[in-house]
Amino acid sequence: MKKVLALIAATAMCLATLTACGGNDAASSASANGSAATSAEDANGAYTLAKDGVLTMATNAYFPPYEYYEGEKIVGIDAEIAGAVAEKLGLELKIEDMEFDSIITAVQTGKADIGFAGMTVTEERLKNIDFSESYAQGVQVVIVKEDSDIATLDDLKDKQIGVQLSTTGDIYAKDDYGQDHVVEYNKGNDAVMALVQGKVDAVIIDNEPAKSYVDANEGLKILDTKYVTEDYAACIAKENTGLTKAVNEALAELEKDGTLKGILDKYITAQ
Repeated sequence: MKKVLALIAATAMCLATLTACGGNDAASSASANGSAATSAEDANGAYTLAKDGVLTMATNAYFPPYEYYEGEKIVGIDAEIAGAVAEKLGLELKIEDMEFDSIITAVQTGKADIGFAGMTVTEERLKNIDFSESYAQGVQVVIVKEDSDIATLDDLKDKQIGVQLSTTGDIYAKDDYGQDHVVEYNKGNDAVMALVQGKVDAVIIDNEPAKSYVDANEGLKILDTKYVTEDYAACIAKENTGLTKAVNEALAELEKDGTLKGILDKYITAQ
């Protein structure tokens, strides 16, 4: 009987020990994986990802040549740069298409890891999100009809201006011409279609997409005057500092080895 009791006691002690060890492992696993994110680590330090082994990119895929659909696939400058960054980090790239004004929220909440969307760094955005180093320069321009009486930026006063919601074109146009004269659309293409249909008098949008829209729609032109020059960067959650560092180092390597220039030249210089 004593042997049986001793055996039971020993077994209980072993189980308690295993349970304690298992509990620590489980806690470590839960801490590492979390309910909505996983952690990754390389020479740059730890960072969180929405999905293990995957860099999830948020974008609005109606902004050629930075992001657009080719069949069912999203391609363009941002898609290729994000893919090159993911490769440097040893990750698979997954692209999520959404409305432009949802991108920062998706990154903040961990639904996406990074936003590549021809996005400009502004003081207002920096209150809510961090940005990588700049990887390209953009210029805001004005599209009008070929027979328009709008020839300069001053001529936009008291006109109806179409913009893509939450873009810098939207922000600057409201500041310069007043909110009552700015009409917001979810997609840049919708703003251009409004111009074609005579619903607005002009559209303020980035230069490269503007070229694509003018080429695709007869009777439109881009004013010679540049509206605003700005730098594009990828947005990353403020608390995800390890990912910001990792992305910046990847971008620096891509610039040094000529990959960034090659991607930009492929879509822009050749146009």
